[in-house]
Amino acid sequence: MSLFSIKNLKKSSVYITPNFPTLETKRYKIKFFRLVRYFILLIIALVLILAVLFTYTPLNKIIMYLENEKILLQTERIELLENRVVILINELNRISNVDKRLNYALTLGKTDSLDSTAAIYDSLRKTKGNIIPPGGSILFAFENLYDRYFSDSLFFIKPINSIVGRGFNPENGHLGIDYLVKEGTPVFATADGTIIFADYTIENGNEIIIQHDNNYVSIYLHCSALLKSVREDVIQGEIIALTGNTGTNTSGAHLHFEIWKNLKPINPEGLFIN
Repeated sequence: MSLFSIKNLKKSSVYITPNFPTLETKRYKIKFFRLVRYFILLIIALVLILAVLFTYTPLNKIIMYLENEKILLQTERIELLENRVVILINELNRISNVDKRLNYALTLGKTDSLDSTAAIYDSLRKTKGNIIPPGGSILFAFENLYDRYFSDSLFFIKPINSIVGRGFNPENGHLGIDYLVKEGTPVFATADGTIIFADYTIENGNEIIIQHDNNYVSIYLHCSALLKSVREDVIQGEIIALTGNTGTNTSGAHLHFEIWKNLKPINPEGLFIN
């Protein structure tokens, strides 16, 4: 700033005209630099007053308490978000594991052999002994004869005694049949087999899958409760679950039932016997 400008500021003044409801109006003239000094002194006085208040009054504690409350609130929110993230990660991991086991279970129905290195899936498949007992056995010979000539004759019973609300229609993406039942109705194993999947899935809710002989697999969806676990052997007609309305792919209590052979869905109604 030039010297001429500083001199002009020294000579300049500020006029203040209060707006009082009186007949006379007075104007107050204040030098510019004097007004600046007053303003600086006012700021210093405010700083000193606040310093005294913070030092000798409870104002400091009150403000610190409010700040601590905000910090605690923010900390609680952060912890809540962290817990939600952990829950979400665990749920995603669980869903991933369920999907892996479900895919493995469906693949399992196509083959009679298991990967020996997959320890988590060992003993899932129900197998019959193929070693002839010492000394031979007439019963063993009869079983082998039956398995050789009649093993393809596998019969199924209805998993539930109810009305079919929607039939088998693979062209429209419906790979099974829907039984209209109230929630909590017992569901029966359609044939002898071994449970190879029993868990909750997002779309199908509580789902249970049974592996049968001759590469047959039966699937039961939207159950309210599963009464059997993976690796359990079941016999035909045994209660394995209760009907329900679980999963996103359902709009009411019913049992969706499917039968697959060699990873291909087939119409269950063509396999039932009375």
